[in-house]
Amino acid sequence: MAFVGRSNAGKSSAINALTERKGLARTSKTPGRTRLLNFFELAPSQRLVDLPGYGYASGPPAEREMWRPLIEALRTRESLCGLFVIVDARRGLLEGDETLLSWAGPTIPLRVLLSKADKLNRTDGARALRSAQAALGDRATVQLFSALDKTGVQEAQRQLEAWLMP
Repeated sequence: MAFVGRSNAGKSSAINALTERKGLARTSKTPGRTRLLNFFELAPSQRLVDLPGYGYASGPPAEREMWRPLIEALRTRESLCGLFVIVDARRGLLEGDETLLSWAGPTIPLRVLLSKADKLNRTDGARALRSAQAALGDRATVQLFSALDKTGVQEAQRQLEAWLMP
């Protein structure tokens, strides 16, 4: 399982919320703090990967170039059973998100978590969800999510369990 998305979209917070482990993945308010592919073993043969964000990264360009082959190798692994794509619900799907969806192709199951849903009122949240569903079509499932107020956490946990259990 891998967690991907723009810098500061909430990937590490999503990992912590879904695993119910507050400090498993290190979080920061500063974009681009995740500068490596971080693997977390939940159980034998069950790992989560927190990838560096795209769109902005605080690492030097040479360091960011080193990520490319690692991320590309991840895509071809038979053990990769799904991607959680973390998208800030306030911003919606952006060009980098579309690039990532194309990179994943039709063979990797995708679940888009519209993160930071707690920052939207009910009407705006519903609008963001409809917009993402329309843009994604059948390429991915999508849901509202907030690590802070636990919106959608149980639903996403069920998806995580379904992907990780053979």
